[in-house]
Amino acid sequence: MIMIDRLIEQALLEDIHTGDITTLAVVPGKRVATARLIAKESMIVAGLATAARVFNKLDPEIRFSALLADGQKAETGTVLATIEGEAAGLLMGERVALNLLQRMCGIATLTNSFVEAVAGTRARIVDTRKTTPGLRQIEKYSVRVGGGINHRTGLYDGVLIKENHITAAGGITEAIRRARAYIPHTLKIEIETETLAQVDEAMAAGADIIMLDNMTLDEMRSAVATIAGRAEVEASGGVNLERVRAIAETGVDIISVGALTHSPRAMDISMLLD
Repeated sequence: MIMIDRLIEQALLEDIHTGDITTLAVVPGKRVATARLIAKESMIVAGLATAARVFNKLDPEIRFSALLADGQKAETGTVLATIEGEAAGLLMGERVALNLLQRMCGIATLTNSFVEAVAGTRARIVDTRKTTPGLRQIEKYSVRVGGGINHRTGLYDGVLIKENHITAAGGITEAIRRARAYIPHTLKIEIETETLAQVDEAMAAGADIIMLDNMTLDEMRSAVATIAGRAEVEASGGVNLERVRAIAETGVDIISVGALTHSPRAMDISMLLD
């Protein structure tokens, strides 16, 4: 909550700055108002508590009543929440609350589409670090709401040896050896591979998770057969809704999708005062 509060405070400062000129000019005195947050298209709901926090930061007396829970599906016209309090607070918080809520719902909805596309396979849909700067916590939360799983949160909580690490270390075997010598026994080592020969080397070096980066479906099937359950297998690169089912059917354990957080469409939600 500390990180989310900082995010909200910065967003409000960015938007309101020295004062909401329009509201100060046209909404005199302490007028009490009621508003509704309305879904204008079908979506998976995520972020109502974050939206509530925005209004409470402006005025602790504002009453925010969520009518759905995160993870539920809302159809067009569904009232997601009602808000009651001084009109000035509602108007000043409207845009920041909607910006965050629309993005969070967008991520949850997109994630859910990928999860449904691979239903019945062993594959799990995971996110990446391709998040909006400053929004990683709420974006990764939204992935979970949509039924996906979080990959590492940052550089500090997981080992992922990528192409440039391999080059800098002098090869796959040496990179894995150095990582194993450095990390505690509680951490796994994941390594990125681009060819089947690299998969063989990563297996021989003792990788725990092997990422198949931008491989063809046939290459993925061959890699899964070679690994034969001795390491987890992650598919990455070029993943979209049209292709994700075919990737899952190769037998991989994990499919990472950068688009979940770098390319979601904001859901259409409006706030209307009664």
